[in-house]
Amino acid sequence: MSRIDEKLEQLGITLPPAPSPIGSYVPAVRTGNLLYLSGLGPGLRDDGSAWAGKVGADYTMEEGNEAARSTGISIIARMKGHLGDLDKVKQVVKVMGMVNSAPGFNQQPAVINGCSDLFAEVFGEAGRHARSAVGMAGLPNDIPVEIEVIVEVED
Repeated sequence: MSRIDEKLEQLGITLPPAPSPIGSYVPAVRTGNLLYLSGLGPGLRDDGSAWAGKVGADYTMEEGNEAARSTGISIIARMKGHLGDLDKVKQVVKVMGMVNSAPGFNQQPAVINGCSDLFAEVFGEAGRHARSAVGMAGLPNDIPVEIEVIVEVED
């Protein structure tokens, strides 16, 4: 078992199958030692329902943070699906977090912290990254967050 797989187990995180794209794109592209991951939304909620709605109207900031953490788990699953071994992740370089925001909602960074904090928990110092967190008028399928990531990898 890899070091990162052991860490996930310690945290009680079970990775879902790597999500498939829902459009005309590939889930990840590697060029040199950089892996660009297409944007993802959260997995299913604990009760099996899908996330749908705006943070600041349908969801609180804390629930948005939970959706961002769920999205981070999906991203890690996609990394593993592409790399095979999460120990190949040398550094999470950049996170771009988009929040489906109600008018007047301005706590996007606190929402995307759900993903950022997860990456730091799982990858340690290598999980700390540069980041943008922005509000959007809408996101595909009305998901509350979408996150894309750039990761430095090593073989």
